[in-house]
Parts: sequence; C-alpha cells; structure tokens
Amino acid sequence: MPTVGAMRRLIVQQWVTVDNIAAEEDGGLSFVSGEPFSETTNKAFKASVMGLIDSVDTMILGAHTYVQAKDYWPYADEQGEYGEKLNNLTKFVASSRLDDAPWGDFPAATVTRDPVGTIRELKEQDGKDIWLWGSLKLMHSLLDDGVVDEIRMLVCPASRGKGTRLFEDWRNLKLIEATSFENGVVLLRYEINE
Repeated sequence: MPTVGAMRRLIVQQWVTVDNIAAEEDGGLSFVSGEPFSETTNKAFKASVMGLIDSVDTMILGAHTYVQAKDYWPYADEQGEYGEKLNNLTKFVASSRLDDAPWGDFPAATVTRDPVGTIRELKEQDGKDIWLWGSLKLMHSLLDDGVVDEIRMLVCPASRGKGTRLFEDWRNLKLIEATSFENGVVLLRYEINE
C-alpha cells in the first residue's frame, strides 16, 4: 500500500517491437512473446508481470481494447492467478458511445466520457496505482493531458517496420529500470519527464 497522502500514479504498459511498433498494420500483436502464464515461464519474467498487477487496483481501457478483451478475459481460466487478479480489478472504459461495459460474471466496468477527469479523481483517492491497459489512442491523449506518470515498455525481440508507433511525437523520458529476461523480452520503465 502506498504511504498515506501519496498520490496514486497512472502506469501505462505496452508491448512493443524493437522499432517502436505497438500494433501491427492490421492492429495485431503477433510479435508479443513471453506470455507469463505457463509452468515453463521464466520465473523472473513472471514475477515482474505479477509485480505490476499486484501494484494496481484499477484498470483503464479504451473502448476498442475493451471490445477486444471483454469476450476473452472474464472466461480465461487458463490465465490462472494473473487472469483472476486482472478480472477482479476495478475497471473504467473510456468511451463516447458505450452506455455500459459488462465483464462476464465480474463487476462491470464503469463507462467514462471524461477519462482525464476520471483519472485525476482516482489519483486523489486512496488505493494502489492505476493501470492503462493497451489503448494506444487513449494513451496518446492522456500523455498530451499530462496524467501519465510511468510508461512500461515490454520490448519484444522482433521488428515490423510498419504499424502504429508507441511514440509519434517528442517525449523526454527518465529511465528508472531496464531488465532483460531469458525469453528475449526487455522491460524498460520510464517516468515522464516533460
């Protein structure tokens, strides 16, 4: 638990290629490697991924990411402890069109029309950190509005050349962790240093 009075942080996590592609031209993520959910997974990598999910209690998703996730994750028993923790997070979906956002048998996500306002309110409340999951368009707007505190890049050992880049503009970042894993993935954690 954070210390009393400490403000919650918004953490973005994105899987990327070595050439800064966060989504392929078709929107896919075929480059993602090192899924942490099997008996054979490298323990250090699994500990890192579980460490993030244990440090947050709230997830923010864009509408597109929500639509992609809602029919899989609530029923993904094969994801074990990670899936259970993910499904039990408090969720908010940023959408101008959705009226509700069910999540299987788990509590539904809350739809927000004002993600920046919602995140600012959440940061003022007690709790663990807040996790923006995927949602590249939403991430870019939240970066522009200055509410992102940390970006975690899981860099996969692949390049794609074309696709949607994680960063498309000028950003100054402060490296706070660089960890490589046996599966070839490198975790780079940056604080936003505008």
